Amino acid sequence: MNESCPVLTPVERQYMEIDEKVRHAMMARIYKAIEDATAQAAEELKSTEWTDAPPAYEYFVSVAHQKLFVHLCGGDPETFQGGDPELAAHILKNGQNIVDHYFIGAKVEPGADKSPA
Repeated sequence: MNESCPVLTPVERQYMEIDEKVRHAMMARIYKAIEDATAQAAEELKSTEWTDAPPAYEYFVSVAHQKLFVHLCGGDPETFQGGDPELAAHILKNGQNIVDHYFIGAKVEPGADKSPA
């Protein structure tokens, strides 16, 4: 069997379809919640003396990202206390790998010098 592209069993294919559907629905709810928070903040700030622009969509994405990161590391997302620093480092490394592979387009091998030539 080809290890890089295995043939899925019917049960594995079923699992993959369910997993994709559930992940898609979850992400749609997350994006909607961020859009709703952005709109709610803008609307509620209209009734105040606040003169600056309301928080941008990206602000709420950042808030969610930080709180989910701390939660994933086992810390308290409200206080940012606790959590596993080793796990945090692995998550950050994963993020760097995403940047290297998908954003920059070149996968950097472990231990390779990333500094510009």
